[in-house]
Amino acid sequence: MASSKDSFTNTSITMQRNYIQTREDKLPSTNPIKIQESTTSIETTAGQIIRKVFRILFYVHLILITILVIFLIIHGLLSNVHKHHFHPRKWFPPLLTSAASAGIVAFIWQWLTGYNHSTALKAAFWLSPLLTFAVGILLILIGSAGALAVGVIAVVSALILSLYACWVNPRFEYATQILSVAMAFHPAKTVVLVILSILISTLYSCFLMSGIGGVTASRTSLDTLFISVILLSLAGTMHVIKNTLIVTISRVKFLHFACGADMDICAAFHDTIKYCMGSICIGSTLVPFLGVIRGSARALKLIAGDRDEFLFSCADCYAGLASTLITYGNRWGFVYVGVYNKGFVQASTDAWRIFEMAGLETLIDSDLTGSFCFLFGVAGGAICSLISGTWALAIHENQATEASIYAFLVGYFMCRVAMAWPQACVSAYYIAYAENPQNPQFDSTIRDRIQELRRYHV
Repeated sequence: MASSKDSFTNTSITMQRNYIQTREDKLPSTNPIKIQESTTSIETTAGQIIRKVFRILFYVHLILITILVIFLIIHGLLSNVHKHHFHPRKWFPPLLTSAASAGIVAFIWQWLTGYNHSTALKAAFWLSPLLTFAVGILLILIGSAGALAVGVIAVVSALILSLYACWVNPRFEYATQILSVAMAFHPAKTVVLVILSILISTLYSCFLMSGIGGVTASRTSLDTLFISVILLSLAGTMHVIKNTLIVTISRVKFLHFACGADMDICAAFHDTIKYCMGSICIGSTLVPFLGVIRGSARALKLIAGDRDEFLFSCADCYAGLASTLITYGNRWGFVYVGVYNKGFVQASTDAWRIFEMAGLETLIDSDLTGSFCFLFGVAGGAICSLISGTWALAIHENQATEASIYAFLVGYFMCRVAMAWPQACVSAYYIAYAENPQNPQFDSTIRDRIQELRRYHV
């Protein structure tokens, strides 16, 4: 059985190597990197060092945060013996239940996306504003100053999300089509891999929430610092888990779309953990930051319009800067990280360049997959926030605000992990199409959409 698996893996790697060599023969100027026997790419010494540093920092961070959380839990329990101001039975059940609920919601979102793409897409865009509005009302009802501020932000955000859903409504049909064609083929054991990732994320979230409970029980001058460190660890680790799934699944899907190869996803996951963690950690740091810059640039340009010349020139300059930065760090680069094991910045640059060569920039800019996954995360976070916040409000009003916010963050990140599968499939589909639009594996979905966009702009 083991030899059969090794043979299958070697066959897949051989097919990948042959594909890369064929691509180099066709496009020598766009793909200077070749893979070795271990499927790792030739890099500069500086690039290898940076990747190793980020990988080591991530694993060291996991060790340190584990030690910190265990210390905070023990310290909190010991402090509560003397102070009696913290009630674990009122704090932990709502928050830990919301973390478990996040796992359940993530499973449901994933099942719905695989079962009915159209319903899942519409649910993400229409439920997220409604649920966010409900969270805002809950926070306003809590009544504290912090809750009122966050509640108003949530209500305004719900209004913005509703307007955005109305604005992009004409794109729903194409978004459903691209999800259908990209997710048509399900690699074996993908569901198992995603389920395990969700379970690990649930356990890790519960562990970190226990640490925050320990901080709340201790009430020291460093509470804000400890909570910030724990929440940053939650966000960073969840991004790494999500992007590890994207790199693994997109590699398998890319090989299927590009050359018809069916690679064992367990072998792909093993290669990702062994060779690509440095690039994944770099990408997990850059993509959210650059994504915020690009999103704010688009919003500023939309607000500025062309009425005020000064504002228009400032917005245009900022948008140009954002467009330049996004070429050095974008989510499409994760496909090339998995397939060619490139450094993340180089992978992002090459992915964007291949889009430009294929004339897909406008199509990529209007793609709703990223928004779809983000809004599913928002909806999942809102559900968890409502569960935890309502429960905490009923039994311990003083901590309802914190419980609501922490539950939202846990639910959001858990659902983003669950939605890594469709995001990886669509990313691999676009990259494979951009490399060879004439490949018979592709139908006319993208070509028809490009023609439609050209007619619209003309």
